[in-house]
Amino acid sequence: MNLQNEMTDRVTYIEEVIKKYLPAEEGLQKSVIQAMNYSLLAGGKRLRPMLMQESYRMFGGENIYRDSERGKLVEPFMAAMEMIHTYSLVHDDLPAMDNDEYRRGRKTTHVVYGEAMAILAGDGLLNFAFETACKAFREAKNPEEYARVGRAMEILAGKAGVYGMLGGQVADVEAEEKDTVSSDTLLFIHENKTAAMIESCLMIGAVLAGAEEDEVRLLEKAGSNIGVAFQIQDDILDITSTLEVLGKPIGSDEKNHKQTYVSIHGMEQSKADVKRLSEEAITILASFQRRNEYLEQLVEQLISRKK
Repeated sequence: MNLQNEMTDRVTYIEEVIKKYLPAEEGLQKSVIQAMNYSLLAGGKRLRPMLMQESYRMFGGENIYRDSERGKLVEPFMAAMEMIHTYSLVHDDLPAMDNDEYRRGRKTTHVVYGEAMAILAGDGLLNFAFETACKAFREAKNPEEYARVGRAMEILAGKAGVYGMLGGQVADVEAEEKDTVSSDTLLFIHENKTAAMIESCLMIGAVLAGAEEDEVRLLEKAGSNIGVAFQIQDDILDITSTLEVLGKPIGSDEKNHKQTYVSIHGMEQSKADVKRLSEEAITILASFQRRNEYLEQLVEQLISRKK
């Protein structure tokens, strides 16, 4: 399997899915919709909808590319997930947060559209994400599929909220006001701010495909490992990468006086923990009766990613 070719094909498909659910740039609210779409179409790895897609395939949603009827149940959630992820980035980049001027290689939303419109664009993306996810109910064919969509909505809302990503963001903001941050607090931030939505991706894909609850819980654990490893690697890259490679300014954590996994545990231990967490996640993914080799390789790539 050529991982890069397979990934390119999937990203192309995901871009098609996202564009299918974009709000039309019209009406008196046109300005905020333009800012929303600018942010959403800025590119990126599309990792989260890809994880959801592969989890769905692993549990029986085989042919979800383009014209497949079976893919229509998961597509609204794939688009919604990227909308939620993008809203979090738009707000992260704001002057009151990380105050970054570049994201994915181009000017951030608040630089292009102004701070007020960027705030509204983030709000719009979050709300429109749930409008989009709800469209999966239209694709459900029977009571069982309606129930799956309902369960997926519950996961999506919970992992994005105060007991998930938003809760992690709160702890992160408050941590910036302190001289020291404990290792436990930093782990809470990573597990919620980053890992919660990755857990959500794997769980939703499995739920929509009909996985059992114990299988969904195993994927939640795998997602936690992947998310924490991904964030540690992000902390590493903020020190070791370049603007050209990373697509955003490096050293922003140091500039904002943020304590990171690397600053607490050191570079060597951080790299070792990325490897350990990723390998544990792959072991879980390989334990299911239906294995998805692409998904396993995708997680492996997180160990050595450069951007």
